[in-house]
Amino acid sequence: MLKIERNKELAPFTTLRIGAAAEFFAVLKSRSDLEAAIIWAKEHRKKIWILGGGSNVLISQEVRGLVLKNEIKGSEIVERNDDYALVEAKSGEIWTKFVNFTVQHGLYGLENLFLIYGTVGAAPVQNIGAYGVELKDVFYHLKAIDLKTGHEKIFSARDCRFAYRDSIFKHQLRGRYFIYSVTVKLKRQPDFKLDYGSIREELLKRNIKEPRLRDIVKVIEEIRNAKLPNPALSPNAGSFFKNVEISRAKSEALLKRYPDLPHFSASGGKVKIPAGWLIEKAGFRGKRIGPVGMHDKQALVLVNYDGASAKQVLAFIKKVKAAVKKKFALDLEEEVNIL
Repeated sequence: MLKIERNKELAPFTTLRIGAAAEFFAVLKSRSDLEAAIIWAKEHRKKIWILGGGSNVLISQEVRGLVLKNEIKGSEIVERNDDYALVEAKSGEIWTKFVNFTVQHGLYGLENLFLIYGTVGAAPVQNIGAYGVELKDVFYHLKAIDLKTGHEKIFSARDCRFAYRDSIFKHQLRGRYFIYSVTVKLKRQPDFKLDYGSIREELLKRNIKEPRLRDIVKVIEEIRNAKLPNPALSPNAGSFFKNVEISRAKSEALLKRYPDLPHFSASGGKVKIPAGWLIEKAGFRGKRIGPVGMHDKQALVLVNYDGASAKQVLAFIKKVKAAVKKKFALDLEEEVNIL
């Protein structure tokens, strides 16, 4: 039986530990719970909002309607041959647990995405990525439930319209579907991506010349833990801003002014500039205003140090964006979803 609560505080369900109340709230444990929630929302004429791990969201005001906390979990290998395996995970599964599942079964492709906070269902919405790998690189399809009709639809990678930290679910189909499960296609043989960030360097420090799957995961875990604050100890939403993609001509002009500007090739002939570097050079690495600040080891991560409000966070990020705009004439865009 689906239990629906009224005026439920949402801060405890977000990694930023910030959030107003939900008018109505329920936890989903199964597909039948979801079906019951859709019927209830239709009968009461309430909009449905989906909350996964709460790791990529800032809730700035009361949420009118029914908020569904997704805890529908489970992972399984649905097909396997000598070359690849198809692995499906329910959308409420913790992403890192899913990556661990694939690693334990000796499947290659998700290892660079280890220790990204959040759930499987959020992964295609954001097209999550790290260390030179994005979800779209291994994505096979997803199953989604229409929140108006309750009907299931399968989305291919093309249907999802993946882009950098972007998908159709953030725009045209925002709020329309509940992502029920995600299936990825992983290789049975090693195909490591080691040249982004300091992965190869860290492996060499450990005298690992022929890394195994578990070696890659261990190194990435150590790199991330050294750079990024644990949300359980320092409430944060991970990378608050997207890296900036600009034209090659604009990047060349910037390089003349800033020869140490880090830059990487991006799709469509564009150049990607790390937002963390821009924020640091604009003077905001480790800078705090009241209870809000950018982390001292990773300027891309905004931290709620001491009971910050959504209003204080919004005011702070406005200052960060203005400083970067003034120094580099570049616009930062939030990666975090702001409700």
